[in-house]
Amino acid sequence: MKTNLPSNYLKHILSVEKLSLIAIAIAMIIRIINLGTREFWYDEVLSLLLSTSQNGVYKTPGDAPVILAEYTSLLSLPKEVSLGNVLQTITLLIKSLLGGEPHPPIFFLSQHFWLRLLGNREAAMRSLNTLLSVVSMGGAYGLGKFFLGHRGGLFFAALVAISPFYLFHSLNLRMYAPLVLWVILSTWSLLYLIEQQNPDISQGCPSKLLWNGLLIISITAGLMTFYLYAYWLIVLGVLVLYLDRRHSFQHALRLGTGVLLTIPWVLWGTIKQLHNADLDRFGKAKSTLPPLLRHLRDFTNTLGTDILIGDWATSLDPIIITLSGCLVILVFVGFSIHLWKQNEKQKLGTVLILGILPILLGLVVDIFTKKFTLGFGFGRTFIIMLPGCLLLIALWVEKAVSKQWCPLVAGGILLMYLTISIGDLSLRHRSVFRSVAELIAKDVNKPTLIAMNSKAWGHVNRLAYYIPTDYPVMLLSHYPGDLATHLEKVIKEEPGRYARIIWLNSGDPLWSPLKTETEIKRKEQKTEQILSSEFQLKETKNLSGTMKLDEFTAKLYTVSSKN
Repeated sequence: MKTNLPSNYLKHILSVEKLSLIAIAIAMIIRIINLGTREFWYDEVLSLLLSTSQNGVYKTPGDAPVILAEYTSLLSLPKEVSLGNVLQTITLLIKSLLGGEPHPPIFFLSQHFWLRLLGNREAAMRSLNTLLSVVSMGGAYGLGKFFLGHRGGLFFAALVAISPFYLFHSLNLRMYAPLVLWVILSTWSLLYLIEQQNPDISQGCPSKLLWNGLLIISITAGLMTFYLYAYWLIVLGVLVLYLDRRHSFQHALRLGTGVLLTIPWVLWGTIKQLHNADLDRFGKAKSTLPPLLRHLRDFTNTLGTDILIGDWATSLDPIIITLSGCLVILVFVGFSIHLWKQNEKQKLGTVLILGILPILLGLVVDIFTKKFTLGFGFGRTFIIMLPGCLLLIALWVEKAVSKQWCPLVAGGILLMYLTISIGDLSLRHRSVFRSVAELIAKDVNKPTLIAMNSKAWGHVNRLAYYIPTDYPVMLLSHYPGDLATHLEKVIKEEPGRYARIIWLNSGDPLWSPLKTETEIKRKEQKTEQILSSEFQLKETKNLSGTMKLDEFTAKLYTVSSKN
């Protein structure tokens, strides 16, 4: 007599629900452990500067050395706390956003108050986004349960929790983690309100107010978090036409109310930002590809980055990123065909609208405006498509995979995401400016000059953030072509002032980089000659992190014994 006891036991152990709960728990632990393991990267320290409202006070270093600690003070709030002080700093914050930032205020305002509550350390500043990512997991379960049932909801929540791209951004001091939250909540509330149009379903007044309020608030918050959330409004409008065209006017009123609440800021703040912000950055990146091929490459790379490889994209060869995008496209096409054959046509149409339509809209707009928004920032500008794409995966597992294979397939997908995420956070360290601080700490009392071949404010502020203020450190910050000349002048005019000089050579100085390798080598050799005439090279460190912006060579020079 045959028995199914072992297989039933295995099926019980490997249920999708249990695997999903385990993945969510692991995702929470990973977030907690890694809140402060990596340094702030370039844009994160700019978020901190904006959140302290000191962006307008910041001045690019001039020709002469400056006290580095003066920049450090810009990255924290005054100790004095009073109503007048709070109002003043908020006013300065808004003005700094109007002066050139192409982003709405809600993220920076929320971080400002979080900064007042917990301080400016990495873990403290990132904890708000991490907390919002946990709320996103809850919202994902609600959306997934409504769309696919309890098991599908748990699996969708697990995908959101462990997604490499979203996990990275939930540990990143930028506005993309809360953006995903507003996408999930607006989708869930709209789908719920569409279903409630069924006359057979009774709904009380408090419930109507709750779901209408959730939709309106999430739309307003989304638009006030990131301007490209406007693409998501179009997606929601298309979803209404697809699922409930008869009541499109009622839904349009709801969507319109969310937009109307942003009008005061749009008429006052957005117009000023459009006038002051450098929007040409989206079309300046160099490429040898014809424009159409570049648009298609950006489309493919964004899919590969957002859905599969996550922040690994900042380190991998571009060809690998493109291949990963091609793989995602092939897999999604296969999922869609399979779901179509399973007669899940309406649900398939819904998830394609939520996941694929946003990036198609971005592609079309980029082609017509001759911009390259899709390819900007390694896929983060279109993170709004991530929940819909993950919902497509959850739909396929829930509706198209047989019950026998469902736990193994779901577990395999979660394990793949988990491996990519853990590999990212454990193998790709970012400890660049901490290493510079360690060099200085070897002899704290010696006056030190840091000579850096970059004036980029992200580099200056990262350096200021990680060098303790009680270290006697001066900073000479110049464009790569000018550093040697000004360094020579400082050494001649102030002989004996500095016991040590740290030459910090950026691999990506951003502002006014040298154009050829020959020119770079010539300027580096000149700098070496100037330093070697008075100082002795003691130590060299090649510093790297998770992207090209982290690449530096730090050379420690001390006063030569002959002097």
